[in-house]
Amino acid sequence: MTGHMRSAGSTHGLTHTTPDSAGAPTVTIRDVARVAGVSYQTVSRVINGRASVADATRHRVEDAIGSLGFRPNRAARELAGKAARSLTILTGDTSLYGAASTLRGIEEAARTASFTVAVSVLDRHAVPDGNELRTRLARPGEPVVVIAFDAPGVRALRLLPADTPVVAAIECPSGSEPVSTRSQAWLDDRIAANRATRHLLGLGHRTVHYLSLPSSTAQVAQRTLGWLDALRAAGAPEPPVVEGGWTPRSGYLAARELVATPSVTAVLCGNDDVAAGVMRAAREAGRRIPGDLSVAGFDDVPVAAFLAPALTTVRLDFEGLGRTCFGLLHRLLDPAAPAPDPCDEPTLIVRESTGPHRGTSG
Repeated sequence: MTGHMRSAGSTHGLTHTTPDSAGAPTVTIRDVARVAGVSYQTVSRVINGRASVADATRHRVEDAIGSLGFRPNRAARELAGKAARSLTILTGDTSLYGAASTLRGIEEAARTASFTVAVSVLDRHAVPDGNELRTRLARPGEPVVVIAFDAPGVRALRLLPADTPVVAAIECPSGSEPVSTRSQAWLDDRIAANRATRHLLGLGHRTVHYLSLPSSTAQVAQRTLGWLDALRAAGAPEPPVVEGGWTPRSGYLAARELVATPSVTAVLCGNDDVAAGVMRAAREAGRRIPGDLSVAGFDDVPVAAFLAPALTTVRLDFEGLGRTCFGLLHRLLDPAAPAPDPCDEPTLIVRESTGPHRGTSG
């Protein structure tokens, strides 16, 4: 599997975390049940004031809740009573492939679990505050999934009230970033970029140039680190990173000078849209693809296989990431909910836009 969900730890691919506001692991209803010596369903009945619990059992559960510092949130209590069956998705963009596919995965998983979904698009240029974000929720305490691939999503994640049940789909974090107090899931961009770069180096290219996406954080993005990992492992030169933006136009504008340079023979692009712009710039510069220049992208958007030449890319399981995010949120609200399935591994899809290096680079 490839995504990451941070909670009790991480696996190679999908990692999640569910710490409390102090960074320590959250106490769950199952922890209370274990200490009290009862089922989690009994704990749920005590929390929700059901009358079908013996006094002695109720006292044991209440003692366990007190000793563990368990704090059942309002949304979880309502869900147990079948009142809270909705969630809000906050995203900075619904047009980009990764965000749109993640959103689709969330919606499909939520619909299967009989949740209704509201989508609220964040203003890319405004800085929201906590009060403004509250107005975007259908009701106070509404569960939220934040697609935090960009700066608006990251800001929203930081500003949501502490008592709001939240899970976030994020850009793969670096080890130097502080542990978040929110449950998070991400795809392993570092491994994906490493595989694409090694593919290009394996074709005989002296080095690989990289057009990056804008990072959602101040840290070096994991795709950039994966690219560097492969270059350093091969002893290849490390060209400066060129920011390629998100769109075909931004990739085209960023790459015009780069691809006109004969010594540049391989370019890795932050997404397939940027790669399409690079391919256009290369044609205008008289560079043949892949004869003079190999180009690779990320995401495997539907049109990638139909470009001329067809684009080599890394397929990422964004819909699986969305399903994972909903699964984490569902379990946050109801510990008896099924565990989320793992995402698919990043898959290198080799097509016509990459080929052996045929000349001498300077």
